[in-house]
Amino acid sequence: MPPLALQCLKAGRHVVCEKPLALTTAECNAMMATAKKQRLVLSTYHNRHWDGWILRAVEQIKKNKVIGDVFRVEAHMGSYHKPGDWWRSSRSISGGILYDWGVHLLEYTLQLVDSEVSEVSGYSKTGFWGPQSKWKNDCIEDEGFASIRFKNGTWATLTITHTDSNPKPGFLEITGTKGTYLLEHEAYTLIRHEDGVKKSRRDKHYESQCHLFYKNIAAHLTQGTPLIITPEWSRRPIHILDLAVKSARSGKALRARYS
Repeated sequence: MPPLALQCLKAGRHVVCEKPLALTTAECNAMMATAKKQRLVLSTYHNRHWDGWILRAVEQIKKNKVIGDVFRVEAHMGSYHKPGDWWRSSRSISGGILYDWGVHLLEYTLQLVDSEVSEVSGYSKTGFWGPQSKWKNDCIEDEGFASIRFKNGTWATLTITHTDSNPKPGFLEITGTKGTYLLEHEAYTLIRHEDGVKKSRRDKHYESQCHLFYKNIAAHLTQGTPLIITPEWSRRPIHILDLAVKSARSGKALRARYS
């Protein structure tokens, strides 16, 4: 994607990339610098920014404060199964197991946590599914895990796995001082302690509004409306994933950089 995007930008064309914007921070930086130099729009098709489940979660958690002050976000997806023989299972093509759904889960997380990232630790398990797959040594990891520390004290974790025999329910669990908000595909569950009693309420998500992505792009180009999915915003989850992969290889936490 980056070579094609750079070619289009250098040719004087606005660019909307498929997610993820790139696989590395350096690739993001190069695309952003070229777009800025050419005075062109660069965005990423983060249509899931407007998924119904995150729309309602943002309203409930940030506006209505239903779980108090958020201090932990756990994102997780996967189960126990062999990766398919398609491009997403190639580490060199896809970036690794954390990238595909991980970039969406991190983008959700970043909507809920108003803070810059200070450091990232990454962990991975490899060697089980790879020899059984088409891709062999280039197969994605069996499981990837990232721990993200935010400057405001909040922390988040991301787990994407093909080797979990007992996966947790849902895909995003947000914990605050007054309760927990669990996102599942069909509905969300709000768990709170009220007057010493644990209470649980389950309700539906809002309808998704994914068309608002291109509506915003059009309004930005024709009316000057502020761009929602800016390249700086798209860079944030890529930087986390890039640091997680490098951290897993080096065995140490890595500091985030915003410039």
